[in-house]
Amino acid sequence: MTELWDRIAASAETDADTAKTAVGHILSYMQSESSDPAVAKMIAETPGATDAMAASGESDYSGGIMALGAKLMGLGLDMGQIRSAAEELVAYSKSTAGEDTVNQAIQSVPTLAPFV
Repeated sequence: MTELWDRIAASAETDADTAKTAVGHILSYMQSESSDPAVAKMIAETPGATDAMAASGESDYSGGIMALGAKLMGLGLDMGQIRSAAEELVAYSKSTAGEDTVNQAIQSVPTLAPFV
């Protein structure tokens, strides 16, 4: 979904492909860390989410939040850009999946919650 990638790219000062891959990593991490149905609902109801997850490829998050951070920094993003990308993703997902669903999904991943 070009609109979301462009929105995140502008906010995080990166390109659309990097934004898409970053979103894929964030959502894949959420999916790997939580069994809460809210995460699956957030992914299903956020246009482009499954494409982004596919674009990010197979990822091992056994290192937890540090593994996610390493993946995102490996894309060339710094901490400010990562936060901007996550905040834009959350805002967009709230508009499509609903605020309650997204809040529940984030709360179900305690290691991620402080960052968004």
